Amino acid sequence: MTLRYRCLLLDHDDTALDSTATIHHPAHVASMAALRPGQPAIDLAGFFLKNFEPGFQAFLRQELAFTEDEMQVEYGIWREFTEQGRPHFFPGFLDALETYRKAGGLFVVVSHSEATTIRRHYEQAGRGWMPDEVFGWEAGEGRRKPAPWPVLETLQRFDLSPEEVLVVDDLKPGILMAQAAGVPSVAAGWAHQLPAIRAYMKTNTLGILESIGDFAEFILQA
Repeated sequence: MTLRYRCLLLDHDDTALDSTATIHHPAHVASMAALRPGQPAIDLAGFFLKNFEPGFQAFLRQELAFTEDEMQVEYGIWREFTEQGRPHFFPGFLDALETYRKAGGLFVVVSHSEATTIRRHYEQAGRGWMPDEVFGWEAGEGRRKPAPWPVLETLQRFDLSPEEVLVVDDLKPGILMAQAAGVPSVAAGWAHQLPAIRAYMKTNTLGILESIGDFAEFILQA
């Protein structure tokens, strides 16, 4: 089989696994209870939208006006939830990746979660294989989505041309990263169905993959 794309640059949360509803949003609710008691936290749909625009860090700093000390408390609560939680990969996602790998494809994870957490999730999945590279939150400012650095670094490390890679993400930062690096992207549409996000994705990507079945078919097309 000759793959259309030699390498996938995959988001992790709500693209590979169902983690915002089970880990990240509950961590935010806990942070608000600790830092803004009496102020209700946004609901799950609102949380997705804030991660989409303006981005979670901007939301905390600008809209909630968290201080640096409060940001550290929030980070600690988030770390506790991510270290203790064990979210599940979407059914069929790992099967599609396994077939893609056996056909010679590479895959790199680009996420706002930490690389150790991402690798632990793949290890816990028990498939016996891992991402070819992981770029997580700890990469730092200028090396995280929406910055193009993870894509450009992937192209260099694996000797790839821009048309040989595909970014798959469910939110705006990953699509902005792809645009800045000059590579194609598609939207993962199976985790949420929010109209504002879908409208953006329809305009700014190759299209929305509505299901894991669509994802498998798309990445395995010759």
